[in-house]
Amino acid sequence: MTPKTIITCAVTGAGDTVGKHPAIPVTPEQIANSALEAASAGAAVVHCHVRNPETGKGARSVDLYRDVMERIRAKNTEVIINLTAGMGGDVMVGEGETPRQFDEANTDLVGPVERLLHIAELRPEICTLDCGTLNFGDGNSIVVQTPMQLRQQAKLIKSYGVKPEMEIFDSGNLWFARQMCAEGLIADKPLFQLCLGIPWGAPGDPQTMAYQVAQLPAGAIWAGFGIGRNQFPMVAQAILLGGHVRIGLEDNLYLEKGVYASNGSLTEKATRLIELLGSTVASPAEARDILGLKK
Repeated sequence: MTPKTIITCAVTGAGDTVGKHPAIPVTPEQIANSALEAASAGAAVVHCHVRNPETGKGARSVDLYRDVMERIRAKNTEVIINLTAGMGGDVMVGEGETPRQFDEANTDLVGPVERLLHIAELRPEICTLDCGTLNFGDGNSIVVQTPMQLRQQAKLIKSYGVKPEMEIFDSGNLWFARQMCAEGLIADKPLFQLCLGIPWGAPGDPQTMAYQVAQLPAGAIWAGFGIGRNQFPMVAQAILLGGHVRIGLEDNLYLEKGVYASNGSLTEKATRLIELLGSTVASPAEARDILGLKK
């Protein structure tokens, strides 16, 4: 168990959650305010996606990201901002015998430079690097990150002076992330996020988290999360295994059965669990020291 546990709050994500919760953050103002609420409750890191304010669907506009960052920084200069770089890898394969007839309305596949335009422009302290291709759910949707694309993204992120958070959705992702570390594409104190329970990646259970932790390279910093009802069981498991934690409305909409959550209430619950298990919550300054970030 680590004496100081970093809480990351994943504020809104890009999933189809609008309409499934009465207050999913959609506009830059709502996303920023929800991030600030989580920071006030104890989150040292806020992980931010942006959404199209008109439709609520996931977006990757540099201007939307800038608006969110400026609103957060206008009220809080301490919290660590982690921007997603996961958008731009979505492919909706065609139905039946026409797989190459992609559903263009739901396909958003761009190259590494375009995928990282907001990172190059805004230079957050952390951005995500999804470390492999995944069958996303039960339909024809896949999220694409090839080895060559990932190597190029890692080089670009390093050149921007941003720390990559390597998101691990399955064991092969972890294998390749270790390879990028071995190739020198990832700087010291590599940061891993173990993403569990997302169909059809790694299951969200204690055995899977323990197995993945055992595969991490020496000197790695890691956090883990589960989705839905497994969010807090995986918080507890991560603490017991010596990692850090992620919570937030991106991953889970409920504080308990039948009770809608907010990012603030999820952060408060994580704080209580961390303290009950004998650790303490890291401040943003302490988190920067643990992660090797410069203020």
